[in-house]
Amino acid sequence: MIIVPIKEGENIERALKKFKRKFEKTGIVKELRNRKNFEKPSVKRRDEIKKAIYVQKLQLRDE
Repeated sequence: MIIVPIKEGENIERALKKFKRKFEKTGIVKELRNRKNFEKPSVKRRDEIKKAIYVQKLQLRDE
């Protein structure tokens, strides 16, 4: 449960902004989107390897 303490006289807009930030950090929406469609572990691993290769190429290019 996300709790956002509100100070006396604080604007509700600011409190909503704090709530949204905390909600994003928990990663609930991202997890729900991932659970919506099942992805096999082998496919996940393959995508991770592709991403790692891509990032490594970018790093080597910068050096």
